[in-house]
Amino acid sequence: MSEKKTMTLYLKIWRQQNSKSLGRMESYTVEEANEDMSFLELLDLLNEKLITQNADPVAFDHDCREGICGMCSLMIDGRAHGPRALTTTCQLHLREFEDGDTIVIEPWRSKAFPVLKDLMVDRSSFDEVMAAGGYVSVNTGHTQDANALLVPKEKADKAMDAASCIGCGACVAACPNGSAMLFVAAKVSQLALLPQGSPEKKKRAFQMVNKMDELGFGNCTNAAECEASCPKGIDLSHIARMNRLYAKACAKGTS
Repeated sequence: MSEKKTMTLYLKIWRQQNSKSLGRMESYTVEEANEDMSFLELLDLLNEKLITQNADPVAFDHDCREGICGMCSLMIDGRAHGPRALTTTCQLHLREFEDGDTIVIEPWRSKAFPVLKDLMVDRSSFDEVMAAGGYVSVNTGHTQDANALLVPKEKADKAMDAASCIGCGACVAACPNGSAMLFVAAKVSQLALLPQGSPEKKKRAFQMVNKMDELGFGNCTNAAECEASCPKGIDLSHIARMNRLYAKACAKGTS
């Protein structure tokens, strides 16, 4: 069995003490990486080196490291989550890079996502959008058997596709306007397409879109960068659905 070949990678990482301080790019060299490492393991390796040197380690978000929590939000070489499509940062491996590559690592860039420290941003604005209407408040009765409510397979599939959104914020970071339309649309669609969420679908869209605007997210101009960067492949059709529901809500004076 052949030994793993080590890689030397040159990292340019955004360092920022807090949301009120000025940030800067700093350069680091990691010489003990190998192609089987995940991108977060690369940062772990760098931090171990910095700690032994009594230097401040690089702060970054992570949790499950299985591609399902959305915490690993990094801009890598100008692309949300890096160069591999439909992949979160934690599932990105160094085999996507070459020995000797220089990699630029930055936090999400959005007015609504202020930097907390280094590569960590405050995404609590997503929580506020969800609190504005991302739930079902009508009484749906007791839990029923799985097949008791008849849902067309096409609608069920679309609802499940929307529900796969992990709220990472890649759509916001990739959008030239800093729009959260794809995230909000996915949360609107996953409920609007199912019987339990249908009664409040117009009101839900109205409240969530207004909260999104209030929090400083930009508007959608159909650049489609959100769809291209989404690690779960959520498509723009959900935005069209949300826009229709929002327009109907406004026409009827829903509040």
